[in-house]
Amino acid sequence: MTEKKPIRTLLCIAVLQNFFDLPFDQTGPVWTATKQFLAAVHKMPGVTVLGTIDDDETMVGTSPTGFPWTCYLLGDFPDRESVVAACNLFRTIEVGDQGHRLWRYMRIEARMGRPLPTPEL
Repeated sequence: MTEKKPIRTLLCIAVLQNFFDLPFDQTGPVWTATKQFLAAVHKMPGVTVLGTIDDDETMVGTSPTGFPWTCYLLGDFPDRESVVAACNLFRTIEVGDQGHRLWRYMRIEARMGRPLPTPEL
């Protein structure tokens, strides 16, 4: 029996206009929810987070069409269901105390594949 290989996954996250419409003193709960999302992905069984990229210093403003994305998380996930569960966190993590969810302020999209073999140098 062959060993099940992890799925290399790039989670692409875009900040939406609703975030930028918030008064500056009300953006903190969105960051708190974002940290909650990142911690939850790190704790998912079988997930290995390989790295993150935050492009907020050179990509300012919304990502209404997705690209360029604001931030990324690259990881190895045990299966497609775990990738779906990570994306679903945007539907379940609450932002603040008004019943809003993270997906009101950000969107997420996953790219799944396998690691590209590195040639011997």
